[in-house]
Amino acid sequence: MAPSFDDHTTSSSRAAAALTAPPYHPLLPGLPDHVAPLCLSLLPPSTLFSVCRSWRRLIYSDSFPAFLSLYTLSSDHNSTLQLSSFDPISSQWTVVAPPLSTTHLCRFCLRHPSFISRNLSIQSVSVSGHLILLAGTSSDLLPALSHPLVFNPLSKTWSFGPPLSTPRRWCATGSSRTAVVVASGFGSHYTQTVARSVEKWVFRETDFSDRKREDSKWVWKNMRSLRDGRFSREAIDAVGCKGKLYMVTCAKEGVVYDVNSDGWSEMAEGMLGGWRGPAAAMDEEMIYMVDESKGVLRKYDDLMEMWVDVLENDMLKGAEHIAAGGGRVCVVRGGGGGILVVDVVSSPRRLWLLDTLAGHQVLALHILPRMCSPEFQSPVVI
Repeated sequence: MAPSFDDHTTSSSRAAAALTAPPYHPLLPGLPDHVAPLCLSLLPPSTLFSVCRSWRRLIYSDSFPAFLSLYTLSSDHNSTLQLSSFDPISSQWTVVAPPLSTTHLCRFCLRHPSFISRNLSIQSVSVSGHLILLAGTSSDLLPALSHPLVFNPLSKTWSFGPPLSTPRRWCATGSSRTAVVVASGFGSHYTQTVARSVEKWVFRETDFSDRKREDSKWVWKNMRSLRDGRFSREAIDAVGCKGKLYMVTCAKEGVVYDVNSDGWSEMAEGMLGGWRGPAAAMDEEMIYMVDESKGVLRKYDDLMEMWVDVLENDMLKGAEHIAAGGGRVCVVRGGGGGILVVDVVSSPRRLWLLDTLAGHQVLALHILPRMCSPEFQSPVVI
């Protein structure tokens, strides 16, 4: 049977494609490409990035362990909320695409005529490599979210978590391992019941692929209530460390919640007395805190029940936000002075200053896995 014209055209196209296709270069000569990443993963990503294009693409692929990047929630002069990511390997900022329906982020009100002297907070946590927006205030001074808004950096997708039993604002929010906790705060209006209430959600990534959502575990559960409503006056970051959440008010009132036993206890005097600024836990093993008035970074020794100096630097004065992970402590300086990064593993300590996006005020700081390759994204010039 004679070949058809279609067969001839297809053969010619394939031949032309073969001639124009770039030559194949294995990741490591002599090794198949599914084995080479295992060997290359033993090297620092920064080294691989600087060698060749194929290795640069590899470190942003699914087959290579994701390194950590810095993420900021920020607002511009129009109070527009924006999530951005700083890639420490390429040294580039990337603006994260908002949810498909941008109204989800527009629900947040950052400034209101009733509160001239303060900004309204947006409360977020990081858990299992995801960013979760939990609470905020709408323009009519109501809770902005009825469901948590979840961002997955590896897939660059947004999704909703299970509905909160009581949407709230001005509450305490935190995470420990896979548990996400909200406590106290306001609902649509103040009630003693909500001000003392506590809800917990056990985060599981597999839940987001189950569209039926019939699993009884995919819910917020009411936990043991607080003794009173003293934590409902402000937005509080509950710091998760070793299975416990530590929360302190501006009035220097502290309490500890044991996530596993569902129990409350008073904070140790040494911890509460020295808690003088923003705090974050490094891999849930060590709490770091910045004394914002003296410009001193400290870590908490739970055996000695005291804060130990790590580094003193004037650039730490007026610290507003903090995040810790991968041996780095990142501190947002006051007055738009950038982000100070401290390597707390090296000796002597190393630190460097990172410029933030121009015209943006940082509202929250998180350390999460990197996104996909910046070669397929437009870098933001600052």
